[in-house]
Amino acid sequence: MNDDHSRNGSAGRTFLDKIANFLSGEPQNQAEVLEILTNAHHSGLIDAEALGIFQGALQVSDMQVREIMVPRSQCVTIAVNARPEEYLPPVIESAHSRFPVYGDSPDTIIGVLLAKDLLDLACKNKLDKTPLKDLIRPATFVPESKRLNVLLREFRQTRTHMAIVVNEYGKMSGLVTIEDVLEQIVGEIDDEHDFDDDYMIKQVKGNEFVVKAVTPVDEFNEHFSTAFDEDEFDTIGGIVLSHFGRLPKRDESVNIGKYHFTVLNADNRAIRLLKVSPIQH
Repeated sequence: MNDDHSRNGSAGRTFLDKIANFLSGEPQNQAEVLEILTNAHHSGLIDAEALGIFQGALQVSDMQVREIMVPRSQCVTIAVNARPEEYLPPVIESAHSRFPVYGDSPDTIIGVLLAKDLLDLACKNKLDKTPLKDLIRPATFVPESKRLNVLLREFRQTRTHMAIVVNEYGKMSGLVTIEDVLEQIVGEIDDEHDFDDDYMIKQVKGNEFVVKAVTPVDEFNEHFSTAFDEDEFDTIGGIVLSHFGRLPKRDESVNIGKYHFTVLNADNRAIRLLKVSPIQH
């Protein structure tokens, strides 16, 4: 018993020594930090969710905005001279809360429109009498190379929720939100693509569907008349992941069988949402 107690005590001291070293700044690199955290998880000191958050937080410090931004082609932008009948349909359909507003060219963003600023005017039937240029708010611009941990700190300090990402020429290349950054740390946060938990597959328009990655393969096969292997994979996300051979990023796509799959939502752990449409020949 004394020997067992001695061995357990020694192991306990060794682990506590590692924790003490971690807190005192002793770890020399991220690998050592992750080793300590993984040991803490194995020892029952932190759960799997907490370990994932730690891992995500460490990963964010090595990531740049270009890796998670929504590319310009996927952004809903509004012309500053647009009339209500022109900008209201995309505002309503997208259900976003913030919209980049451009001037002479879609490349040149001059501000941000908040959907909530339209509500009072709409109730008072004043939209036609109020130019967009009087409603837009200043935009925050960040380079593609900005580190995510730095961006998150700036978001918090300025209480900003969205930034316009610009390339080396100062042109818009995409946008990034505080939610996009936080999802790299804590995992999926509900966004504009999410829908009722009772449904796995949602038709959005024509032959385009939004599909949760956790959709069982048999359910996907039944809905799309496909014949994906139900024994090898449990979910459609697993099939897509196997074709990429790695964890894909948002907006990456792949053709599988007769369908084109585009990643709508993914974090550093898993694919979350997919857009599915027939391959056009």
